Amino acid sequence: MDDRMILALYNRRDEQAIAETSRKYGEYCFTVANRILADEQDSEECVNDTWLRAWNAIPPAMPGCLRLFLAKITRNLAFDRYKAANRQKRGDGELTIALEELSECLPDGSSVELQVEEKELVRSINRFLRSIGERECNLFVRRYFYAEPVKDIALRFGLKEGNVQKILSRTRVKLKNYLVSEGYAV
Repeated sequence: MDDRMILALYNRRDEQAIAETSRKYGEYCFTVANRILADEQDSEECVNDTWLRAWNAIPPAMPGCLRLFLAKITRNLAFDRYKAANRQKRGDGELTIALEELSECLPDGSSVELQVEEKELVRSINRFLRSIGERECNLFVRRYFYAEPVKDIALRFGLKEGNVQKILSRTRVKLKNYLVSEGYAV
């Protein structure tokens, strides 16, 4: 069933929408959650919560790309679960490593002003991603949106791990410089 038909089921409030969404995107959403959580049970719960969030959001939301809409919901739920589980202890998984890599080029989120400007920061990062090459963007998104290990990224793109790390490092520097030029205190 294509996305248009699935969205029509949501609009009619037909519960079959959830079954079709799960059939088509269940594995994909599980992978998104599991890259962040590295726990099958927590990842499954995130996926189930994704279906509920999608049910509650559609309508009124009408996503242009259902796959990305679901990935964003799953990712946000997984991050929330990860933060809750690691509030008192720091984990040593891929997400922690990826976030530490990014921390040097993103503004400190502790000030109230920056929290209010979070949406503008997201827009700035998206503009930055559109301004860089396709491969660079794909590597960056794989690493920092999907929390994919460098080893897996290297395999996917036919690169050496060191090459991927160097590209990501240069991209982080470019992002930092871009954000500074946009007026963010990094």
